[in-house]
Amino acid sequence: MMKIRKLEHLVDEAKRRGKKWRVAIIKGEDKNTIQAVVKAMDNGFVYPVFIGNLDAITQLLQDFDVKDSINYEIIQCDDAFDTAEIGLNLIKTGQADMIMKGLINTDLFLKAILNKEKGILKPNGVLSYVCALELPSYHKLLFLTDPAVIPFPNLDQKISMANYAIEMAHKLGNKEPKIALIGTSEKVSAHFPNTHDYEKMCALAQSGGFDKCVMDGPLDVFLACDPESVKIKGVNTSIKGDADILLFPTLESCNPFYKGLMLFGGGELAGLIQGTTHPVIVMSRSESLKSKYYCLALACLMAES
Repeated sequence: MMKIRKLEHLVDEAKRRGKKWRVAIIKGEDKNTIQAVVKAMDNGFVYPVFIGNLDAITQLLQDFDVKDSINYEIIQCDDAFDTAEIGLNLIKTGQADMIMKGLINTDLFLKAILNKEKGILKPNGVLSYVCALELPSYHKLLFLTDPAVIPFPNLDQKISMANYAIEMAHKLGNKEPKIALIGTSEKVSAHFPNTHDYEKMCALAQSGGFDKCVMDGPLDVFLACDPESVKIKGVNTSIKGDADILLFPTLESCNPFYKGLMLFGGGELAGLIQGTTHPVIVMSRSESLKSKYYCLALACLMAES
């Protein structure tokens, strides 16, 4: 597969594979979610199974001029937690390939995902989040982790975050992604404990402890993403200002960074919960229709073995 450099290419690749992935939409009763799902359905790469209030979902589908019920299913259920359990059962029984959050509280949705008996967390998995951003000012997709799940990741969690981001980059055709471990400068310092984790991660990468990648850090965002800054500062880094992945030390640093890019930088994204047996789509209600649509395409490609 060619390296995917734009989010629209996720859609092109999903359509090219000629398959309809079954997506369970939990409380699929909100306009933005249904609109994105209908767009993916119309483009032929998903078969939606809506779980929630039959009347509300039917009305929204009619609003978007969806008439042929052969292209989707609706499972009636009004209890929020029960809708999540029904969706997870569809995953477990092979009747769905992925699960998507609709009008259900995120904490309730993730509680179901993490349930030891009925959930879909991988054995010894770490729940995390990886997103791919398309930015007008950057020449390729930029992967970020973790803007949504782990507040203060420890070393083991950072290693898992890196692994998930590398896996996503590989699945999108990037055979050797450059992963920058983001800090305030390029120096390991006792003032910033995360930099000691970065030092250990780089040593692990040097010894082949990660799948194929180039890793360096700590680096600031300029050194990670701007070749001119690397020249100006004279820093010897294998990333060379050409990062594919930015790993942030905390959710508090990553989340404002990505939201700033979305609001002020004209960014669009596709992202997924990681650490699960099947793709999990969790999007804020404030995210654009395009981003929700791209998340569906990304989930389809990640669902492929």
